[in-house]
Amino acid sequence: MARKCYITGLGTIYGNNRPHSLKTSRRSWKANLHKVRIKDKNGKIKRVYVSARALKSGLVERV
Repeated sequence: MARKCYITGLGTIYGNNRPHSLKTSRRSWKANLHKVRIKDKNGKIKRVYVSARALKSGLVERV
């Protein structure tokens, strides 16, 4: 299962490390995900991964 936000679709982002010498190496930024119980649009209770940004902005209704 991919670690992705159920609401916003936010997942892992990839890029480069760029030190002073400009020698590049790959790195990743992982999303700040929390496993929470929410009510979906049909009123059913699900346990899903939701990003901290979606929780703070009130995009989900926690149970």
